Amino acid sequence: MSYWREHLSIGNLKIPRFLGGPLDRLTDAPFRAVTRLFCTEALLYTEIRHVAAVVKMPRAKVAIDQATRPINFQMTASSTDYIDQACAIILAQGVDAIDLNIGCPASNVVNSGAGSSLMGDIKRLDSILKRFRTNVPCPFTVKMRAGFKEHNAETVAQLCQDCGVDALVVHPRLQKQKFKGLPEYGVIASVKKLVHIPVIVSGGINDFETAQKVYESTGVDGFLIGRAQLGAPWLLHQLQEQSVGHEYKPERAHVSRAIIEHMTLIESFYGKKGLAVARRHIGFYMKCREHAGLIRRRAQETTCWADIHEVIESMNQ
Repeated sequence: MSYWREHLSIGNLKIPRFLGGPLDRLTDAPFRAVTRLFCTEALLYTEIRHVAAVVKMPRAKVAIDQATRPINFQMTASSTDYIDQACAIILAQGVDAIDLNIGCPASNVVNSGAGSSLMGDIKRLDSILKRFRTNVPCPFTVKMRAGFKEHNAETVAQLCQDCGVDALVVHPRLQKQKFKGLPEYGVIASVKKLVHIPVIVSGGINDFETAQKVYESTGVDGFLIGRAQLGAPWLLHQLQEQSVGHEYKPERAHVSRAIIEHMTLIESFYGKKGLAVARRHIGFYMKCREHAGLIRRRAQETTCWADIHEVIESMNQ
């Protein structure tokens, strides 16, 4: 029981064992703000950004709402170029950790020489890790996979530790598997036995029962929750409560307010361009709800924010 009641330590950070993972174009600033309505302590990841993009994009695009901290800003890189400038920009925004993603399996990221392709090029990865560590005074984490084309998680984990990384997040699939097939949790156990820095599992953790089984078989230190949190911004808090023996289910009125707040934040953050984002999130909120198909269809037919708000009202009736 003490394991579940103790916080996870990453460098000087002490956080709950359930973390909010990054999902491109989904776990954005509005989503993080809504998550904070339920969960104030969990470490939340930003969406992935290439270091060159961080340097070249308007500062407003990388601004961090300080009310949503603690935040781990996730970046990727294909060389040591731009790392110094990107880290300086992000640190100036006010973050609690910086993460290097060497696990992204997306073709466009891999073809650029970033993401999980770095796990197949140890020499280049070594130089990138050291450059980040030199520029990051706060906790520095790495999100990785079981390997690129072949398993080498143990080799990469040891390299990360040797380069001063403070914690590892391991997704136990190869790049070619992307998010298909069962996660190979034995990879997590092997990495955990090898290194002394915290090891966090990513992939397949949708409920507390699964988290408990994975902990018992691997000894993992924490759990990065990805797609399961979509449509359930209260999930991190729910998992944390369940882990210490408390049942938790958000009140219907609280959920309704959160959905309304989420749509309002999306509209404010994106303007009309946010309609597509809102439609996607409405679909997630409809998981396991009555008349889900009808409401999803209505959401897809929306052409303005007034339509979106009408759909939300029908959801909450």
